[in-house]
Amino acid sequence: MVIKIYTTPTCPWCKKTKEFFKENKIKFKEINATSDKKAAKEMIEKSGQMGVPVIEIDKQLIVGFDEEKLKKALKLK
Repeated sequence: MVIKIYTTPTCPWCKKTKEFFKENKIKFKEINATSDKKAAKEMIEKSGQMGVPVIEIDKQLIVGFDEEKLKKALKLK
């Protein structure tokens, strides 16, 4: 399972999403959309969104911190 999270340093929902992953022992790749302009462009093209976090779980996109959607996508109880 490949998990990417597009974030910015000041985003409280990004921090909450990363905490959720850590609590559930989920490995993820964090991509800073502020410092990596190419990644930011890629995120906008994929999601149609400029806001973060944008989470990609095996090609499935979740925009924002949505615990229920994350649990379902990660097959967590």
